[in-house]
This record gives sequence, structure tokens and C-alpha cells, in this order.
Amino acid sequence: MPDTRGTLDRRHAVRTLLADRGDLLVVTGLGSPSYDVFDAGDHDGTFYLWGAMGGAALVGLGLALAQPSRPVVVVTGDGEQIMGTGALMTVAVAAPGNLTIVVLDNGHYGETGMQLSHSGLGIRLDRVARACGIEDTADIADEAGLAAYRPHLARTSGGPRFARVAIASGHVERALPPRDGVFLKNRLRGHLGFAVS
Repeated sequence: MPDTRGTLDRRHAVRTLLADRGDLLVVTGLGSPSYDVFDAGDHDGTFYLWGAMGGAALVGLGLALAQPSRPVVVVTGDGEQIMGTGALMTVAVAAPGNLTIVVLDNGHYGETGMQLSHSGLGIRLDRVARACGIEDTADIADEAGLAAYRPHLARTSGGPRFARVAIASGHVERALPPRDGVFLKNRLRGHLGFAVS
């Protein structure tokens, strides 16, 4: 199996990808990806998931289909995406041009004790995504790759896209975003111009 260990700092990687986000709508996977996105700057166009392991890509898919003129990015972790591997097939079949899935891959299940995940044992998630039918895949392992990939997040056609970002494992302090589901739903609806009751 290939060595899949990453060296990128997760917080820096997320800040780089979300810098000058413009119209980008963001859905986060549970745990550390939510903390990383919040640390990069809270935004009304961000929907943080709590306790929905395996569902981030499908929530992003629904949002992308409902808002085809807006770019949508899912930022999640390798463990969460492994649990939701079947979602990649659904994303490929639905083929939303405006959806990008970014997996922060440290090869561990960070929320349950840092056990090795399948990707930590050599499974390449970008190749899994391609096998599921997502043609536009990337494996990002350095600063140049992050900078080159960032413009892809703003695209509303040519997707879906999948990017594996090889991040270092290690403890990062939590930066807790809002956890109230009703508040987050209403905030996003308001951001999209829908009435909030």
C-alpha cells in the first residue's frame, strides 16, 4: 500500500482554501472539519453538521441541486467520508456541476481516539471517488497544490469534484461553531434569501 501520510497543517489548509470565499456555500462534516472551517471565519453561508457522520456529502449534494448557481463545497474528514462512501456514487449519478467535496485526510478517526482509518492503512480516497464515478479528482499534498486548487471551489460547472487534502495528524485545539441546529438552518435560509419563521 502507498504511504498516505500528510504534512499539511489542517487549519492552514482550510484557511487557504476558503480565503476570499465570495458566494461559496460550505457544508462541514462533524468534528474537526467543522472546527477548522469555523476557525477560518464563521459565515452565514456555512452549515455545520453535528452528529451526522457519513452525511456531509449528501447534504452538500442537496444544497448544490437546490442552488445550482452557487458553488458548494463540502469540507469533511476521511473517517466521515469513509462511512459515507456510497454517497460518492449518488453524487456522481446526480452530477451537480457546482459541487466540490474536500476531504481532510489524516488517516485517522480523530473523533473516536485516533485509530487508523482505511486511508491510514493505504486506501486512496481520491481513487475511490474516481471509481465511484467522480471524474474530476485531485490529491493535494503541498502548499502549491492548495493554491492551485482553490479557484476550483468557485466553479459552478464541470463538477462534481473531489479533492483529498493530505493533512498531518496531531492535536489541534477545538474552535467550536454554533451547535443549535434550528439557528444554523435559519441562518442559512436567511443567507439564501428565504423567509425564516
